[in-house]
Amino acid sequence: MDPQQIPLRDLHLPDVIGWWPLAPGWWLVIGLAAIGLILLVRRMLRTRAQGAARRHALRQLNGLLADYERHHDVVAFGAQMSGLLRRTMLAYAPRQEVAGLTGDEWLAWLDRDLEVPQFVNGPGRALLALPYRDADTDSATADIYRLVTAVRQRVATPVRGKH
Repeated sequence: MDPQQIPLRDLHLPDVIGWWPLAPGWWLVIGLAAIGLILLVRRMLRTRAQGAARRHALRQLNGLLADYERHHDVVAFGAQMSGLLRRTMLAYAPRQEVAGLTGDEWLAWLDRDLEVPQFVNGPGRALLALPYRDADTDSATADIYRLVTAVRQRVATPVRGKH
């Protein structure tokens, strides 16, 4: 028999498998990835919002220090520093835990969670005396820069739960 006379046709390959519609497994992977991305974005936004008080306080602290360096008013600086620290800690902890604290109790609370206490027996103790000095007659100077470092450390350190 002559091969030219046999009724054969060329081989036909099947069509290339398209990428659309996706298989159900890929829809599952896409869904899980979308949920993971949404949770990650929520967590990042929550973390950023929690750090807003800290960033705002550090900006205000830099402004207070610049104002002190311009005017050298220790009394005003002490009062403003004390107020800034109180407002910032109210953003970190429940109001009923922080608002009523004064004197040594306040300083002890500020020392919470710090590796090295800065307020009860450190430079932060000046917060108790600075706002009440007589600016006209009291010429004694406090170590403002050590106080600022202590406050900066307190603001940067997160406050954990009740002790």
